[in-house]
Amino acid sequence: MGAQKSIHAGNAKVEFNVDFTHKLCAALMLPSLRNAGGWSPLSLVIGSLCIKHPNLFGKSEKLDVLWDKGLCDSNILVTYRKPRPEWLSQHAFIIQHSISPEIGIHGIPVENLSRSASGGVNLSRLSAGVDLSEPASSNWSSKTSIKFEHVRPVNDDGRSISRDLHGFPVTCSGDYHDSMVVLKQESRFAKATDHSFTRFSVQIEQGIPILSKWLIFNRFKFAASRGIRLGPAFFLTSLTGGSIVGDIAPYQAFSIGGQGSVRGYGDGAVGSGRSCLVANSELTLPLSSMLEGAVFLDCGSDLGSGHHVPGNPSLRHGKPGSGVGLGYGLRLKSHLGHLQVDLAMNSFKQKTVYFGFSNVS
Repeated sequence: MGAQKSIHAGNAKVEFNVDFTHKLCAALMLPSLRNAGGWSPLSLVIGSLCIKHPNLFGKSEKLDVLWDKGLCDSNILVTYRKPRPEWLSQHAFIIQHSISPEIGIHGIPVENLSRSASGGVNLSRLSAGVDLSEPASSNWSSKTSIKFEHVRPVNDDGRSISRDLHGFPVTCSGDYHDSMVVLKQESRFAKATDHSFTRFSVQIEQGIPILSKWLIFNRFKFAASRGIRLGPAFFLTSLTGGSIVGDIAPYQAFSIGGQGSVRGYGDGAVGSGRSCLVANSELTLPLSSMLEGAVFLDCGSDLGSGHHVPGNPSLRHGKPGSGVGLGYGLRLKSHLGHLQVDLAMNSFKQKTVYFGFSNVS
């Protein structure tokens, strides 16, 4: 559930937002989670502060400053854009700093893999670079970016670490940090009609070793989805996957499990590997003018690549490497926003409730 407020200060616009996400209802509906190792529903509350200036130096330069803050997460994003004609590529200069728990890779699955507890590893990321967005042509759009990244793992007390609680490295270099320059190319295709839509995206990242200790790798990821209206019902299916070759730190592995992946499992509780493949299918049926019911089936696998991740965190934490989740849910659409509640069950018949609320602008 969320709340939002906007104010104007001269030419600048300031937006405040508080958002409840993911599994808030799980703490209220499943007694087994009420005393789960210090976990609190307040950890899912995120506050946002956004400052937008449409004319910074008097020549239509745009400056956006976004700050997201939760009990365990923090993200600051500064974006500066110069005006350019629409037929030319649009440039954006970006600086970002974030701190977040690395639960997807180093989290410890508990309660039949339905939840992931903190593994004591957090990532502090600092990046700076340029985004180049090409003018959209027909149904295709593309974006190229190059950025410098500095990744520093820290423990729950904020101290730099090079190894996890079990003594395995958490960086590729073995030091307290990794540095890299990443060139990324992303292309998207989208086509929609009154009865269906098709979306496809492909993303390629290349690590450029400007210095000898900097990471060199190639990371490929794709996502495809198709939606079809079947009478009053709507069927949606999607397939995502990827692979990485070259240097790899554990935090670069593909995390499988959780909302947006395989529901019924905790974040990363299915597996973490150099490769992954996740399939999702969902059928929604109208129950009234504002309410829809849904049934879904999710499945995912690390394609046997978990042991290729340094330290093999998937094996050490007892992740199966593949999993299936199924369940049902409700979708409520109103002028205040969209409410979504899902009940998912994993292969161990453990149930998890997911809850989400999105504002409608």
